[in-house]
Amino acid sequence: MSRAVEESNRAMLRARDAMDRSYAEPLDIPALARIAHVSEAHFIRTFRATFGETPHRYLQRRRVERAMALLVETDRDVTDICYAVGFGSLGTFSRTFRQIVGESPSDFRRQRIAPGNVPSCFTKAWTRPSSFG
Repeated sequence: MSRAVEESNRAMLRARDAMDRSYAEPLDIPALARIAHVSEAHFIRTFRATFGETPHRYLQRRRVERAMALLVETDRDVTDICYAVGFGSLGTFSRTFRQIVGESPSDFRRQRIAPGNVPSCFTKAWTRPSSFG
């Protein structure tokens, strides 16, 4: 691996780590590009080439993953969870959740029972939404 590719990967990892840490905060491409020390257009292209999805889609998926956990582990209402994970509207949250998970947040909650004796690493692997589709 060339030094340039290695530096680019590190920059993308820095931006992705920032997204993971602050998934519920308003994040925008200019701020993430500054973290990676590249232009906005270069950031979007390189992020997608590195991780297989756009920064926006990655952030949406992270937010939905957190929402999935909150839906199963808490009794908070869907609207509260929507805003807690960083979505700006219930409609966008519900539509995105359905696109990624394949069912509405309410249906997801109804069909899940909080895991009992299953190790959390298995639960996370089984319930992690696919980035494809």
